[in-house]
Amino acid sequence: MNSLAIAPILLPLATAAIMVALGERRRNIKAVLGVVSTMMTLGIAVSLLLFADSAPAGEPAAISVYLVGNWAAPYGIVLVVDRLSSLMLVLASTVVLAGQLYSIARWHSAGMFFHALVQLLLMGLNGAFLTGDLFNLFVFFEVLLAASYGLVLHGSGAPRVKAGLHYIAVNLAASSLFLIGASLIYGAAGTLNMADLAARVPILPDDERMLMEAGAAILGVAFLVKAGMWPLCFWLPSAYALAVPPVAAIFSIMTKVGVYVILRLWPMVFGVDAGASAFFGSNWLLVGGILTVAFGVIGLLASQDLPRMAAYNVIISSGTLLAAIAAGSSGVTAGALFYLISSTLAVSAFFLLIDLIERGRIPGADVLVVTFEALSEEDEEEPDAADPVGIAIPATMAILGIGFAACALLLAGLPPLTGFVAKFLMLHAMFLPDGVAVGAHEVNGTTPTLGALSWTLMAMLLISGFAVMVAMARAGVRVFWVPMESTVPKVRFLEMVPIVSLLLLCATLTVQAGPVARFMDATAKSIHAPEGYVRGVLDVPRKRPEQPVIDGQPATAPATQEVSP
Repeated sequence: MNSLAIAPILLPLATAAIMVALGERRRNIKAVLGVVSTMMTLGIAVSLLLFADSAPAGEPAAISVYLVGNWAAPYGIVLVVDRLSSLMLVLASTVVLAGQLYSIARWHSAGMFFHALVQLLLMGLNGAFLTGDLFNLFVFFEVLLAASYGLVLHGSGAPRVKAGLHYIAVNLAASSLFLIGASLIYGAAGTLNMADLAARVPILPDDERMLMEAGAAILGVAFLVKAGMWPLCFWLPSAYALAVPPVAAIFSIMTKVGVYVILRLWPMVFGVDAGASAFFGSNWLLVGGILTVAFGVIGLLASQDLPRMAAYNVIISSGTLLAAIAAGSSGVTAGALFYLISSTLAVSAFFLLIDLIERGRIPGADVLVVTFEALSEEDEEEPDAADPVGIAIPATMAILGIGFAACALLLAGLPPLTGFVAKFLMLHAMFLPDGVAVGAHEVNGTTPTLGALSWTLMAMLLISGFAVMVAMARAGVRVFWVPMESTVPKVRFLEMVPIVSLLLLCATLTVQAGPVARFMDATAKSIHAPEGYVRGVLDVPRKRPEQPVIDGQPATAPATQEVSP
């Protein structure tokens, strides 16, 4: 299982190399190769998830550590598989697979090297989720960003190129901040290994602690740019709204990379055991998350086109997750993890669904027509009393309408789907004895109480759900109920498969909410009690070289060749 940890990185990398060698004329072969590769990566991710969740109740979580180059931490590169990283691997592979399947029907031929770029993006995502040190996190960030630069420009067009150039410029600036912050942290702590940082931060002297916190603040800004926190999210609505639909659907996981890194690093390095640095920046993170939700709600209500509505839903999702992380409670984090999965799948399906809905739009028309009958000559004549009252809705529009309603319920957090379950878990955890510690963190053992910021967070969770429901209902009425000039879109079966699959996956999570919630709770507890992660990374020994075999018997290796753990 330790060796399997590197497979989600090597498999997409090898597939991308083969695709580049094949050239652009064999696009269909590359499409099949890309889907097979992503499905294999998903299978590996599920295997790692089952392994990470295999520890019996009450025992430390199963941790798999792969030593790249056989150099032990903190000096070598390590890849770490635990519940959180394996969960993100499964989510990333699922979203990428949905986008790939949808693109085969139409969009993969709109530009060059689409499937190779998708594989490189998947490689960067998987590497970012698996790596155990900040430097290699930067490397994988740059890999996925370089691939995303090509994907955001896929399909060309002046508006798309303009938004894409803004996206590239902002992320290059964030990468520079990443390097500056990592350099300051290394200068203060002498290491970039995450587990080693968790062990060294509590014993840092005051002068080095200030440098460490300055580096962490700069590094946090870089992550928050990628996570889309206000006011650093100005680039996101245009970039996501103007990207081609399968790319926008895949990009629904991109902001979650920044959220993942904060979720991984903040409780580990600045948790209750961090000494004077405990809960560093928590209130800023909470305030930023609340303001991000407010900004997303305002943008959503002001949006008149569906792609920008989906983009603002991404911002609302990021703000909710950042504020929940800042709560510092394992119960709230468990609900946030549930919400992360639900919102990512729902937004990804929504981006794909929008393309099918808007395919029937006639240039210059404000809204979509519901049926062909609205354009027929019979509608201009006097109705016959014997004719049935009302307009028949074609099957295509009925299916799209059901999908739109499902996305609305998921994104708004209304019962009975996973969005409601996730928000209920977060709100319920805030009233528990170990509930929200934001604004009232207690390191000396006393029980934290709900503060003003915590009540604001709860209010924003409820208000954002109501606003999403209002905006989605308004858009649904305009799109499906008001007959205007348009045509019923032609939809291929292959285009409906990923949308239906994502929504069915959300429905499955709803039916299996109990086991899923238990998994999220175990994941959150391991995040807020990172001792098992730290020990698992720092205590893993190097592999000894294999002993030579002479006449069928293992020979004793010379003393000079022995490698100590």
